[in-house]
Amino acid sequence: MRCALYVVGLLSVLAVPARGQDIGLPLGATPAAAQVEDLEGNAVDLARWVGQRPVVVEFWATWCPVCEALFPKLAAAHRRFGDRVTFLVVAVGVNQSPRSIRRHLERHPMPFATVLWDGGGAAVRAFDAFTTSYVVVLDASGKVAYTGAGEDQDIAAVLAALLPAR
Repeated sequence: MRCALYVVGLLSVLAVPARGQDIGLPLGATPAAAQVEDLEGNAVDLARWVGQRPVVVEFWATWCPVCEALFPKLAAAHRRFGDRVTFLVVAVGVNQSPRSIRRHLERHPMPFATVLWDGGGAAVRAFDAFTTSYVVVLDASGKVAYTGAGEDQDIAAVLAALLPAR
């Protein structure tokens, strides 16, 4: 059933243009606490990154073509804002495993992001992630500043509006 919901969500993202701030968590909300794992199986609390500086969280899968298309935009946002923003990639627990993710990352590295495993769906529930390529940007206080899904998200523009100019 969970897999079917992800497929339906993925198809809905492919059928409509990228949207921002009208899906998932409401703006100004604080995501619920969520325990995930690193790719070695160690427990990780997502709260360890929240409330210190802005955080970009992408819900991702090795098999997601939309995630692959979004990758250059996330990398560009990191090049521009990586010294002031944390980038997290939460690998969903559908049709992949930490081992398959590690193999994928050997061929397609994501050096700018911390990749985490959400095998039990705790982060998916906490962030109201209905599909892969879903991105949540939290401001420095840990509140939702942006949500969106799809390959056309301009994460750099979101961060430029969120962060003070230098």
